[in-house]
Amino acid sequence: MNVPTRITLCDDHPIVLAGLRNLLTAESDFVIVGEATNGMAALKLIQEVHPDVAILDDSMPELNGIAAARQLATDCPSVKILILTFHEDRAHLKQALGAGVAGYALKRSAAEHLVHAIRAVLAGGLYVDPAVASRMFETSTGQRTTLPEAMPQLTEREVEALKLTAQGFTNKEAGRQLGIGEKSVETYKARGMEKLALKTRAELVRYAAGQGWFD
Repeated sequence: MNVPTRITLCDDHPIVLAGLRNLLTAESDFVIVGEATNGMAALKLIQEVHPDVAILDDSMPELNGIAAARQLATDCPSVKILILTFHEDRAHLKQALGAGVAGYALKRSAAEHLVHAIRAVLAGGLYVDPAVASRMFETSTGQRTTLPEAMPQLTEREVEALKLTAQGFTNKEAGRQLGIGEKSVETYKARGMEKLALKTRAELVRYAAGQGWFD
């Protein structure tokens, strides 16, 4: 029998908290192991129960989610932190990534994307909501900047594997979409990362945004 994924929910809005609870408990392999309604309580809860994934509202009273995530990166490095936010701007995303979060999801699309986001970070991925990622390289005038063009070096399969990885899909999920094996996805992804001189998933997400892969 598979061990369920242990999740804590932290949000200061009771209606949002109830909606998240209903959404996640509908998944047979998810279990809610604690809830909190302010940042300090969230920090204490996560330090005590050490969940697999902690979902943090980024604007809770007493201590905001990003500040809590920064502290938890030191105190509980094994816990995957997923920020849930209304903010879609680059500044907030940059703060969150700098705090070491594994996921950045928008409240407005939580019903559609949150379960996938949790599974992505559990698999070791970095999840950024597509609506936010697509703006990561826009300038103040709305023009998109791009990283140095390296696409000609990549094969079609390498591009496909990297795109799906950047969007938060696991190797297994990407393989299912591409009709290839999980190990093949890993191989194509590794080759593509090497060609682009990308070392981390965060760098891949930034590259993908610069190439317009989230549009």
